[in-house]
Amino acid sequence: MRVHQIRIDFAVTEQVKRYVFVYLIEAKSCYLIDSGVYGSEEQVARYMKTIGRDISEVKAIFLTHAHPDHIGTAAWFREHTGCKIYASQGERAWIENVDLQYQERPIPNFYKLAGKSIKVDVTVRDGDLIPLEDNLNIQVISTPGHSVDEVSYRLKNSLFLGDAIPVKGDIPIYINMHDAFRSLQTIRNLNGICNYYPAWDHTYSVSNIDKKINDAEHIISMLDEQVQTILEIDRATDITIITNLVCERLKMPYLKENPLFRKTVLAHCLNHSNYKTV
Repeated sequence: MRVHQIRIDFAVTEQVKRYVFVYLIEAKSCYLIDSGVYGSEEQVARYMKTIGRDISEVKAIFLTHAHPDHIGTAAWFREHTGCKIYASQGERAWIENVDLQYQERPIPNFYKLAGKSIKVDVTVRDGDLIPLEDNLNIQVISTPGHSVDEVSYRLKNSLFLGDAIPVKGDIPIYINMHDAFRSLQTIRNLNGICNYYPAWDHTYSVSNIDKKINDAEHIISMLDEQVQTILEIDRATDITIITNLVCERLKMPYLKENPLFRKTVLAHCLNHSNYKTV
């Protein structure tokens, strides 16, 4: 078995450039962890040709969660290969109905990134052990926080993390700070993992995973302290005002207009009893 990391570059807007990693599991057959943004299927297909494999060998796609940069080519691969789509129950609705996802989580150029809705063939849950082929199984590990029901996948001594670990220097995006914290602890407590594969960062190893998790915990704690101070001193109630104040305190004004960061701030507000919606 070999793991291949395929970097997919894309633009949310002309100003916001991003990338996501799609992971190709090469064994007797081939399997994908996440699928990249809509339109990136040719990049994956070209890469497979360079290693002597063909898209027809893709038997399954394991989706960590429903966001556009993870599900974008799933429908294309299903149509061209007949592969099965695996995802958790809590992410299923947004995968099977991208219009619903856009209504509930609108972002710029959503449909150019998310592509088409796709039926989930197999719903997974924490602890599931899914046989791929002889002596090769994939285990499902619940790691919510970034999204409502995100999962990570363990394959032997490798863990595919999706966006479960907030990355230092990047925009912290999660919808439940307590779930995000618990997921970090889940990852830290797993035994026998040698390689950690995030969707938005370089590969982590045993030597630096603790630092990555510590950095992520610091990000969450620091944001919570800022929100708590604003609620106690400024007594702000409007989420836009609170977000603006957080950005000013952190000297990150460019985050003020980011709707996903606003959801992160809201997650912290809901953690405090003195937050009152109006």
